[in-house]
Amino acid sequence: QEQLVESGGGLVQPGGSLRLSCTTSGRVFNNYAMAWFRQTAGEEREFIAAEPVIGKISYGDSVKGRFTFSRDYARNTAYLQMNRLTPEDTAVYYCAARGVGSTGYDYWGQGTQVTVSS
Repeated sequence: QEQLVESGGGLVQPGGSLRLSCTTSGRVFNNYAMAWFRQTAGEEREFIAAEPVIGKISYGDSVKGRFTFSRDYARNTAYLQMNRLTPEDTAVYYCAARGVGSTGYDYWGQGTQVTVSS
């Protein structure tokens, strides 16, 4: 069973920045599209960012211009750089991986908590 391991969450003040990491095996990282989602208690999971095709990145409307998705192929790691954070960004953040032809995401990480508060 493949694993996605997120890290980098924590407590940050409004206006601050965090960088989340998602590390997986080379097999998944090199062959699957990676994405980030977030979820708060009682809410639907929200799409944050994805790279469905290498070099083409899409973002959710709520994070455009503030969050940046990137990948480090040498480390099999995807990143989510989050800037100008607001309390509304407080959530558990998940990375996910989708295989070619899959209609949904095949693998999910365990999630990392991000709390934006003064």
